[in-house]
Amino acid sequence: MDGNGRWARERGEDRVFGHANGVESVRSAVRAAGELGIDYLTLYAFSTENWSRPRNEINALMELLVESLAGEVAELVRKGVRLCSTGDISALPESCIAALRNVEEQTSDCKGLTLILALSYSGRWELTEAVRRIVQAGIPAEFIDEDTVRKHLSMPDVPDPELLIRTSGEQRLSNFLLWQLAYSELHFTPVMWPDFREDHFKAAILEFRGRERRFGRTGEQIKSPTASPGGEIPKAE
Repeated sequence: MDGNGRWARERGEDRVFGHANGVESVRSAVRAAGELGIDYLTLYAFSTENWSRPRNEINALMELLVESLAGEVAELVRKGVRLCSTGDISALPESCIAALRNVEEQTSDCKGLTLILALSYSGRWELTEAVRRIVQAGIPAEFIDEDTVRKHLSMPDVPDPELLIRTSGEQRLSNFLLWQLAYSELHFTPVMWPDFREDHFKAAILEFRGRERRFGRTGEQIKSPTASPGGEIPKAE
């Protein structure tokens, strides 16, 4: 969810102003995902690298996280959205951990969209942790395969993403879901995150549906899904 800082600077404001305005974009993405019948939506909210940002910005982001969680929990429950998290959650302030666990508990029985917040997360952190768990489990080297690694990832039961959407014109992975994105489709948009709305989300899904997915296999084409149980996508202009 990139572009908050640049969006704010263009308006003569500080970066925190951009982060605050990005909250509505989160609401828009969640609404769109729910309307389209998408099962999982992961939002890269705060990376391990983000800890190097100025302290006042980090504090403002953590306060915004607590406020947003408290303000959105009733709506998440009403819409059947289950909230989960991934990352080094123990590194977050206690107030953030408490707010996060509270919403996770209140939405644990929801059966609709699973919304995953990646907080204090990086792909390299996750893979490093997976290696540690494998070693701690005492699994012999000859028994370690891809399935072993997957089972020791942060959220082993969550399917790999079919699509990665990257906002603000950036065209890199930025240490996000490095294992899981091996065969994901990528969609890059110049739209900065605070301006990202349902139409942009649906346009990305529409473009994705027109792709043929091969998964590295020659002579075999797998068409991206053309129908969704949650609703139709209007033609993007």
